[in-house]
Amino acid sequence: MNGAARLAGRRSRPQHRSGTTSGWSLTALIMLPCGSSCTERDAQNTEGASARVGQTVYRRFVQWSRDRVWARLRRVILDELGTRGELDWSRCAIDSVSLRAAKGGPLTGPNPTDRGKLGSKIHLVCDRNGLPLSLGVSGANVHDSQGLEPLVRGIPPIRSRRGPRRRKPAKLHADKGYDYDHLRRWLRERGIRHRIAREGIESSQRLGRHRWMVGRTVSWLGGCRRLHRRYERKAEHLLAFVGIAATLNGHRRLNTLLTA
Repeated sequence: MNGAARLAGRRSRPQHRSGTTSGWSLTALIMLPCGSSCTERDAQNTEGASARVGQTVYRRFVQWSRDRVWARLRRVILDELGTRGELDWSRCAIDSVSLRAAKGGPLTGPNPTDRGKLGSKIHLVCDRNGLPLSLGVSGANVHDSQGLEPLVRGIPPIRSRRGPRRRKPAKLHADKGYDYDHLRRWLRERGIRHRIAREGIESSQRLGRHRWMVGRTVSWLGGCRRLHRRYERKAEHLLAFVGIAATLNGHRRLNTLLTA
């Protein structure tokens, strides 16, 4: 048997192509860790993936989180929704949700609503339709009121259908956890009207007529696999997954508009 025949009879090893990894990485990072609607077949495919692909997925995630790729991607989605007039700035709402931290790490603390177990808290501001505009992460023992100013400052300048970019809501709704005079004064100084429930005076049920949309978004975030419980030791990784989930929320809304 000559050399050519011997080579032809050998089984060729499958070659790894780097071009096929990026698409799989994006699917595994976004759809599976954060998507609450992923199928069991998707999960089985992820478990059966090679260790090499798994390492690439984690390496890309760390690199893209460091480069703030997820924040830029969310800005693109928000700009597109703003250009189409789908962001309602007339009544925004602020709220938070706590989750247990399985492995500890920075930005964790004893959760007073979970028998003092270690946890983190996700803060967010949503527009009238429940689309997240600003996100933040803190320890579970941080009071909600401490997140109002950084969240409002953190709203990025978003394109609008007409006129300049916008980054301030016309009115902000909040529950009794934000019932402080200095927060009302801070909002008035920035031209933002406030509707904050007052402790011992107003009922939270009436305010819920306008805050239900942020409650729906908080409930949806809690249903995401990666946000139901914190598994990341690094706080920037948790914030990245929160940003991915918010991007998915905006992308679903945008996809509904494009396919209608």
